[in-house]
Amino acid sequence: MGRPKSGLTLQELQAKSDKKRGVRLQSYKLHEEVIALLAELSEQTGLSKTQIVTQGILLFAETKKAA
Repeated sequence: MGRPKSGLTLQELQAKSDKKRGVRLQSYKLHEEVIALLAELSEQTGLSKTQIVTQGILLFAETKKAA
């Protein structure tokens, strides 16, 4: 299979892409009910789970500023 034409491994390409987009992997342990709710919200809204978590955190931050 070998390396892609860029000469970088797939991991290197992903790391370069992530850095360019300003994203990095973050993981958390969540209760099963929260995971199920996240999946349900994603399916209902058509938003990715990442988008839902991001919007939730931003909304939480906004409500804390107002308080």
